[in-house]
Amino acid sequence: VQLQASGGGLAQSGGSLRLSCAVSGSFLSIDGMGWYRQAPGKEREWVTSITPDHITYYANSVKGRFTISRDNAKNTIYLQMDSLEAEDTAVYYCNADILKRQYVRREYWGQGTLVTVSS
Repeated sequence: VQLQASGGGLAQSGGSLRLSCAVSGSFLSIDGMGWYRQAPGKEREWVTSITPDHITYYANSVKGRFTISRDNAKNTIYLQMDSLEAEDTAVYYCNADILKRQYVRREYWGQGTLVTVSS
């Protein structure tokens, strides 16, 4: 199983970026998926999650500015980031809880994609 994240880059404060994360490989099903981020010199923090039936959760720091969505047919999640702030600068990692085979559930991580917001 692999998670491939893409879409990071440079944005100005107040601007927008859209991240994608696609799951590939052999598995039975994907449960929750989400995004985490790690800013320079800080610990990795949870940003947002989405369930298979599209129930979403957000950290207070991004609520109202970020939107997570999911395309189950494509095994892909998206993160629309609007009203970006300098504090959003971080490496963003996607995460998925996957039923690899019967009774075997594992957590997988993408490789990370850098988001830089200039003030």
